[in-house]
Amino acid sequence: MARILLNIVFVFSVIFIWLMLIYQFFLTIGGFLWNRKIIRESRRPREDSPLPPVSILIPARNEAKVIEGLLLAIENLEYPQDRLQVIVINDGSTDGTAEIVDRLSRTNPAIRLIDIPPHLGGRGKGAALNQALPSAAHDLIAVYDADNLPEPGSLARLSRALMAEPRLAAVTGKFRAYNKNKNLLTRLINLESISFQWIIQAGRSFFLNICFLPGTNFIVRKSALAEAGGWDEAALTEDAELTLRLYEKGGRIKFLPTAVSWEQEPETLKAWVAQRTRWARGNTYLIAAHGRRLLRFPLKLMSIEILNLLYLYYFFVLAILFSDILFVLSLFGVVHIRVPGPYVQLWGLAFLLFLMEVLVALAFEDEDSWSSLGLAVVAYLTYTKLWVFIVIKSFLEEYVFKYKKTWVKTERVEPNPHRVKEKP
Repeated sequence: MARILLNIVFVFSVIFIWLMLIYQFFLTIGGFLWNRKIIRESRRPREDSPLPPVSILIPARNEAKVIEGLLLAIENLEYPQDRLQVIVINDGSTDGTAEIVDRLSRTNPAIRLIDIPPHLGGRGKGAALNQALPSAAHDLIAVYDADNLPEPGSLARLSRALMAEPRLAAVTGKFRAYNKNKNLLTRLINLESISFQWIIQAGRSFFLNICFLPGTNFIVRKSALAEAGGWDEAALTEDAELTLRLYEKGGRIKFLPTAVSWEQEPETLKAWVAQRTRWARGNTYLIAAHGRRLLRFPLKLMSIEILNLLYLYYFFVLAILFSDILFVLSLFGVVHIRVPGPYVQLWGLAFLLFLMEVLVALAFEDEDSWSSLGLAVVAYLTYTKLWVFIVIKSFLEEYVFKYKKTWVKTERVEPNPHRVKEKP
């Protein structure tokens, strides 16, 4: 009986893994086609109409190491400074963030500081953004994390794209890591973020007309925000949660990879685990909060995407976990899988498919190389397995130990001197 059960678990693990691989293969094709579409759009003659006024919201909790770089990058945007309102929400900082913002505001009247006292701060990014929303003077709201360095033309591209399509509730750009070459971890994160944006974001945009807000480097209509009820302060991934409510209200979101902002990725495994555990617990919250409302979405494909989130965080992760355990146990002769089939060939094909998808995504950033191929192999053998650990850890914290949801701020480091340049 135990042997039959093991065989069934093995077969279903293979099926679940391949269903996800096939889905991502089609998204990779969609990412390629979305890239071609964006290239065609960028070559069209642009209307020389005035850029609309924008309120920029920057939540900042203990961001003294990075906040000045962002505010200087905003001053260098190819955007009329008199059409920008820059609101920094000092979310109970104790490291001198407020003093830096106050100093810069003396030479730039567009900058405004909203102070949340330390004893009231730290309730999360969504709470900080909601605090500032009534002070936003313009209907277009841009959001940047404090570690960001937007390229000079990025905000103009976002605002023009949003104004060009009245049905759009928001437009999000692309984010890149300016510390990608710091160590092996940041290189792996860079590979992951490029793959996510060019496969998942771009692929869903082409085939499903769906795009998720990434939390930074996006612009949204204030009217759409108000209709959706602002940010959910209980959500650990407030960006993804807001995405679902914007779609639920009939809005659309566009992925615009030509609008680029550079950000700082975690440089230590401890910081990475804390960040990704928050993301995983946040997505678990999304599944619980929105799963029961699948049929209410005007865009029915979004219901499919919520089901995909459920599949990814439970069935797919369990399939990976069981297949890895059975593989290791079979190597030591503890278990024997007696189901006939070309499983070694299927594993090899899955491995090659993973490498192909990653290299296609890297090619869009001109980062496909032999060293990148080697890095993708390392990612397959190590980094992807860490994600299984993160999902299991978040599940235990959420449902077994029932830890209180608290906003864990990503650890910052002093950025190296650099200058943000756009691709020619």
